[in-house]
Amino acid sequence: MNDASTQNKTMEIKLEKLNTILIKPSKPTPSHLQTFKVSLLDQVCPNNHINGTFFYPNNNNNNNNHNHHFSDFSNKSKILQNSLSQTLSHFYPFAGHLHDDTTIHCNDNGVFFIESQTTTTLSEILTNPNFKTLECFPPTTEEKQNMLLLLRFTLFSCGSTAITISITHRIADTNTVISFLNTWTAITSGNEIVPLPDLTVAAALFPPREIPGMSSGSVKTSDAKFTTRRFIFKASKIEELKIKIKNKFEFHPSRVEVVLALIWKCALSAASTAVSGSKTTSFKPSILFQAMNLRTRMYIPENVVGTLAWPFWVTVEEESHVALDEMVKRMRKGVMDFIENKVERFKEEGGFKVVVENLKERVEILKRNNENEGSLVIYNSSSWCKFPVLEFDFGWGKPVWCCSVHINLGSNFIYLMDTKNGGGIEAFVTLVEDEMKLFQQNQELLHYAVLNPTTTLISTSKL
Repeated sequence: MNDASTQNKTMEIKLEKLNTILIKPSKPTPSHLQTFKVSLLDQVCPNNHINGTFFYPNNNNNNNNHNHHFSDFSNKSKILQNSLSQTLSHFYPFAGHLHDDTTIHCNDNGVFFIESQTTTTLSEILTNPNFKTLECFPPTTEEKQNMLLLLRFTLFSCGSTAITISITHRIADTNTVISFLNTWTAITSGNEIVPLPDLTVAAALFPPREIPGMSSGSVKTSDAKFTTRRFIFKASKIEELKIKIKNKFEFHPSRVEVVLALIWKCALSAASTAVSGSKTTSFKPSILFQAMNLRTRMYIPENVVGTLAWPFWVTVEEESHVALDEMVKRMRKGVMDFIENKVERFKEEGGFKVVVENLKERVEILKRNNENEGSLVIYNSSSWCKFPVLEFDFGWGKPVWCCSVHINLGSNFIYLMDTKNGGGIEAFVTLVEDEMKLFQQNQELLHYAVLNPTTTLISTSKL
């Protein structure tokens, strides 16, 4: 088991920006397509960026000369830029600009493709990955310049590379990012069959509407410093966790349910202990927000562009509710309630009534919590499990690892994705520092999870 102290040793990494290239669609967008309406679900999304960084090892170990690495990097960069231009002709709204909450002007303004390099090796990045270090890969606010989409291509000193995608949530969710990368990799690799996006269905199903005075709500900000830790749940440990509680269910809990329940339980214990200032806990009710992918529930094709996920929440109101089996039951009940009582209503009136009602409920929860000085402990979660995030091959192999850095989402965030060998789960947990100190030492958590182990490379020679 890794010593938790390794998490606090932030490796210094200097990312040198080489070039910022404006990439435009290879074909001009026809005039009748230059006004693009986003869906109602996109309309109410915050205009912040979601990101992912994919790390590619240098599988050519015959020449470790820097000039050779840079020449290879430059050639790959040109290939990526050319294929990106072709990809944007299919995803033309991404190269436009946001005119208002419901409209994108598809003026072929372009997207930024940023070339960077670092003297760090990929193996140094993957050795007990530190999220303070990883924050350098997503584009900064200055680099974004109101762009809807940005890409960064980074060269490591060993010849390995990383590709970072950063796109506004106003037009994309995880499925959309996957669709974009599938098309981009297919074009880059010269595949005969290129998967194409559907840009029309989302707004047709959920037309944008005026929602006066409505917001998605926000948690009252705190000056407390927060930090992110990575935990690995091996498949065998997840199975052990399931066996521990399986006799208490009439259903088979999923990997995500049991892992998320354990993290929620241990995080809430840390929050309660930190509040009391002693080893005894002072219980606080809690709420966990999760996202439901409406594509799978409403039979919407996977290639439909836009945000087609919607939050639902689960609560624990009493200390007796903070038990693994009870939390899993509540999570499953929350899913079933959403499917049975909300999904069908999304098909009525373009989902307008259910969206407005849901927003009002969420705003009221957050408002009441802010007024009561945080009497409720709120957690947000997101899952990339079952998404093929390690399958994107641009012609020089698949990535060995990927991560998403949630710089602007604050504390109490839980992000899950599959481990590279399948079956296991990587969990990235963000908490305020005082709570994280307790959380990462929780013995129940550490029985099932390993704190931030090194990610292995496919080829380790001088990487």
